Amino acid sequence: MKETFEVLAEPRGDAGKGASRRLRRTGRVPAIVYGAHQEPEMVSLAHNELLQHLEHEAFYSHILTLKVDDKAQAVVLKDFQRHPAKPFTLHADFQRVQADEKLRMTVPIHFLNETSCKGVKLGGGVVSHNLTEIEISCLPKDLPEFIALDLMDLELGGIIHLSEVPLPEGVELAQAPDPDEPVVVIHSGHGGAGEEGGEEA
Repeated sequence: MKETFEVLAEPRGDAGKGASRRLRRTGRVPAIVYGAHQEPEMVSLAHNELLQHLEHEAFYSHILTLKVDDKAQAVVLKDFQRHPAKPFTLHADFQRVQADEKLRMTVPIHFLNETSCKGVKLGGGVVSHNLTEIEISCLPKDLPEFIALDLMDLELGGIIHLSEVPLPEGVELAQAPDPDEPVVVIHSGHGGAGEEGGEEA
């Protein structure tokens, strides 16, 4: 069962760096909501609540319920800014979603059976991840939290390319993949990940 996330927001009227700094001093994060052929909406979120949401991997690839006053709307998190030196979130961007319009989202790859796959268990190899997330396109109802990639049958020297990654029904890669771009490789345990470039023919 999928997790659900409800994000509570308040409207904000002032824009600009000065207004944003004042807002952050009160423990809130400035944010913007855009898309779905509507005007952008400036809102603010409670910083600690947003920080808790950001600790969940699923929050980044999920349809969220954003509530502003008594109005609820379906959104996805498209971008956010962190402070370069402190554990603060500075700004967030949310995109409204419509049931009949495809989304472009970046979702994580979950690698299954890494330690028990043939190339590691029988061949003594080392798994090297060249990609850990991919950009996909799908309708909101088909948005996956992650893409599962099973390595069980991958042998020593084996490669899974981007074009070979199995995608759920209704989900496609956002861009035509380079058929030779590797997602995961099992290297010889003697050479380790440093042999990455040597896999190219």
